Amino acid sequence: MSAKNIIVIMSDEHASKILGCHGHPFIKTPNIDRLASEGCRFSSAYTNSPICLPGRAAFAAGRYVCETGYWDNAHPYEGKVPSWGHLIRDKNIKSASIGKLHYRNDKDDVGFDEQILPMHVVGEKGDILGSVRDDLPRRMKCSSMSEQIGPGESTYTQYDRNITRLSCDWLRDQNRDEPFVLYIGLVAPHFPLIAPQEFYDLYADMDINMPKAYEVSERPDHGWLNQWRKCWIHDEFFDDDKVKVALKSYYGLVSFLDDNIGKILDTLEEVGLKDDTQVIYTSDHGDNMGARGLWGKSTFFEEAGAIPMIMRGPDVKPNTVCDTPVSLVDVSATIVKETGAEIPENWAGRSLNQIGSEPYDPERVVFSEYHAAGAISGAFMIRKGDYKYIHYVGYKPQLFNLKADPEELNDISELPEMNEVVIELEAELRKICDPEEVDIRAKADQEKLVNENGGRDYIVKKGGFGATPAPGELASYKSES
Repeated sequence: MSAKNIIVIMSDEHASKILGCHGHPFIKTPNIDRLASEGCRFSSAYTNSPICLPGRAAFAAGRYVCETGYWDNAHPYEGKVPSWGHLIRDKNIKSASIGKLHYRNDKDDVGFDEQILPMHVVGEKGDILGSVRDDLPRRMKCSSMSEQIGPGESTYTQYDRNITRLSCDWLRDQNRDEPFVLYIGLVAPHFPLIAPQEFYDLYADMDINMPKAYEVSERPDHGWLNQWRKCWIHDEFFDDDKVKVALKSYYGLVSFLDDNIGKILDTLEEVGLKDDTQVIYTSDHGDNMGARGLWGKSTFFEEAGAIPMIMRGPDVKPNTVCDTPVSLVDVSATIVKETGAEIPENWAGRSLNQIGSEPYDPERVVFSEYHAAGAISGAFMIRKGDYKYIHYVGYKPQLFNLKADPEELNDISELPEMNEVVIELEAELRKICDPEEVDIRAKADQEKLVNENGGRDYIVKKGGFGATPAPGELASYKSES
């Protein structure tokens, strides 16, 4: 272990493209860009499930959702599957979390020595409406996405300010001779899309474009996605003006996030821990941001499935870019490996330190899956080389060549010359899991949970609450009735 300490900063809903160091034309992220210039940026990083709880459970446990059963936002991580925290604790490495975890509660043993100001799921149960997978319900709380936009403060921005302050205080209180792993969970740029005035103003006067493929005629006509749209109905409540305000707010929240990360990095240097500490920045998933008329997460398009992943440390070569595909389970493996523990044999991840120091690997496979709200059937993604393959149980697949078509505007899955690629990537998927079996198992677990909590009709009538409230705030439900 060359770094004595490790800090993982995880944001929420930060799309990988919305970074200056990724090549975005106007986003202002000087602190994250500085982190990238001092370390390695992984250009093809993905969540293992594009929604909060499953993605975070994969990060905690170092294993795929289909292996652990943390299917959706009503199946929170509770420590029953060993985490990287448990593994490093066995090596006497101190660990702490500050901020959003989105696990079941603060009482379960999830591997941390302490949890500071944690955010966990509502009522230890979470979003049971998302477990309703048959005859998908219309999620009326989607209206808040277009209603709560513009400049100002929200309980989320206040929460992030507190997380940042507590993180800086925690670092100032540390004994420099005692190694630690610190997880910091920031919420921005997760909706509500309300950005503090000074950060909204960075973009307020810009004449920005509408999202790509936003016109109805341009949106992909795909059976699975069409079902998804019937559930996630955000776009029914937007007009063009609201779209642009929402996008400017999202950009403002990214810059607000960057400012908080800068405060943490500055404190690390101030207290003399920079040279001894490896820092990893990532996000649990991205956000569609209106592209193709989609909002929120829950798809495998680059906007929602691809995430930032940047690492700086004593043995990380500065100002480098690694194009080999990676995912959140590699962050888990990095923590374990770089603290001197053993990566379990049933983990799919490898240390980012190793991957980042090696030549580009076109054969490496990254896997993601989705079984949550809006999914009429299980969806699975394989990224290998230039290609992204998306497998939908009961529906035709999608295939994109990300080198030739980085904006994913041309599904080439049905081109005769791509048939062998589709066959090859489906075979890669089936090496990992049987998608039909996983779909049946996920739905059975979800149906059981719904029945245990009043049944489908009761859950649908109760409605959904949108985003998990910040600590101290109550969830607000909304249903079609």
